[in-house]
Parts: sequence; structure tokens; C-alpha cells
Amino acid sequence: MPVLELTDLDRRIWEDELDEFVPQRIFDAHTHVWRWAFNTDPEKNSGPYRSFVRPEFENASYALLDECDALLMPGRSVERLSFPFPFNTGCDFKASNEFISNEFKDHPDSATLMLVHPDMTADFVEDTVRRDGFLGLKPYRFYSSTGDAVNCRITDFLPEHQIAVADRLGLLIMMHISKPNGIADSQNLDDLERLTGKYPNAKWILAHCARAYSNWPIERAGNRLRDMPNTWFDTSSVCESDAIAALIRCVGIDRVMYGSDDVPVGILRGKYIAFGYGWAYLSETNHSVNLSHCDGRMTFTRYEQLRAMKRASEAVGLSQSDVEAMFSGNAEKLIALARGA
Repeated sequence: MPVLELTDLDRRIWEDELDEFVPQRIFDAHTHVWRWAFNTDPEKNSGPYRSFVRPEFENASYALLDECDALLMPGRSVERLSFPFPFNTGCDFKASNEFISNEFKDHPDSATLMLVHPDMTADFVEDTVRRDGFLGLKPYRFYSSTGDAVNCRITDFLPEHQIAVADRLGLLIMMHISKPNGIADSQNLDDLERLTGKYPNAKWILAHCARAYSNWPIERAGNRLRDMPNTWFDTSSVCESDAIAALIRCVGIDRVMYGSDDVPVGILRGKYIAFGYGWAYLSETNHSVNLSHCDGRMTFTRYEQLRAMKRASEAVGLSQSDVEAMFSGNAEKLIALARGA
């Protein structure tokens, strides 16, 4: 039985809207490779992750990513930047990092990031990066030393001794911005300006359009974000076209990269929606909306994101070469830059 099945709705969206838009070559800048066994929470089977980690997704290997891409984006050649899933209720960091390192040994054109915890020493991080061939670091706000994943500052979950390692080795940093206003928060902008200036060889990827699921955080960040050195952005999970268009207008197309957020977010059925100054994930099972007037079936989050990317590209006036750069060229250049360092 396949891990995913396409409905007639999915096929219609791909064939009518996306097939001509998505280039043949793709470098997915935001993917996860992991195993459910690395979630060490003793209550995990009744916890929040269980609802979207179906049995078919419990071994999220490189081969599973290939299978999902072949089904959702047929005929495309895909390389990836991947990192372990950051389980927030208990995570086996050692097993997570060993697993992803082994999964990518036969895929030299792809790259991996090390999942880090703020308690890890600089020597431990550097030794692990060198031994296992990681091209960068993946911190996460749920590991904040403050215990507050919502309001923590960047160095609460990525201490400067780890940033110094990234600077010395020219590594990537996949950053999931915290705080309710995300990149529009002045403290986040102050910290990023200071850290990108102090550590010029570290290369920051601000995930999920700098965690801006709507246009207003990007627009408020304005020139400060545009002029910030050593920052790139992935579009993973962002389903609002105005957010992606605002990002492209603000920082330019050369720093924007496609990411799927698989597995499993991109292959879930649903969509991230923005409202007011908030945003949330709307799925098949978490709403009470009356859909009797229409075809109320949901498609994949990835398809909703790709639709948003297409609308944003049209709104901004991207050329075909711009679109190809967003889907592969920009990430390939960044990977080459990090490897050259």
C-alpha cells in the first residue's frame, strides 16, 4: 500500500495549476529525516505528535522522502537539505543525528544539519559536525534554556558558543524564530543584526519565511531584514501568497528557497491560514466549518504552499529563471558556499 494516495482533487490541482509551474530540478531546503523511536516521551502515543505521525511515517527515511516527492511532484529530480525532527517532549539527539548522517552517505549532492541543544559544548558540536559531515546546525525554540518556547530570544536556544562554531567552520544555521510577532519583533531583529555582524561566516536560513505566515511581519521588518548580512529564507509551510510576495519584494529572489517541511507536514491534508495578527493550521479534523456548499475536501499542505508560491511569483513578476533559482539554484549556491568554507 502506498504511503500516500492521490484523490481526483489532488490530481486536478497538480495538473491544472502546478505541473507547468514547478521546475524539473528541485533542491528542497527544508526536510526532516527521523524515526518515531527518537521521540522519548513515555506518553508519546497519546501526545500531540501522534495525530499526524501515522504508522506509515514512523520511519521518515531518505527513501520515504523520495517516495513522497515522486508521487506529489512526478518527474522531478530532487536533492535536499535535511535535519532531524525536533521532538519537544523528549528527543534522543544522539540517535537522531546518527540516523540522518547514515541516511545521507549515498547522497553527496544533498546535505544534513545537526540537531543541537543549548547544553551541548562547543567542542562536542564541532567534533560531531566534523565526524558526521554535517553542514550546519538546527537549534529549536522548544529547547530554550528559559523554558519558554514562545518568548525566548535566539541565544536562549542557540548559545553564542555554538554560533561561534558555525562561524569558524562556515556552517549553516536553520533558525525557527520565536516570539508571537516573529521577525517583526524588534528584539529578534536586534539580536539577528548583532549576531550576523559578529559572526560573518555563519549562514542563517530563517525558516518559514522567517516564521512569517502573513505579509505584515515581513513588511514591518522592512529594510532591517533586507540589509541583514548572511541571511536566507525558505518558504516551507507558508500558504499565504502575500507573505511570500512580501518576502521576495523585501529581500530579493536570490535569498528565497523552496522547502517542503516534509516529512510529515507538507504531506498532511490542510493549510496554514492567517487572520488578524495570528495564524494557525487548518486540517480535516480541527474545524467545524460548514462545507456543504462546495467540494470541502482538503489537499496537501505542500500543494497549498506551491499554489501560494505560484501566485506570489505572478504578483511580483518573476521570470522563469527566477522561479528556477527559487526552487533549486539559490539553495545549490548556498550549499556550495558552505562547503567551500
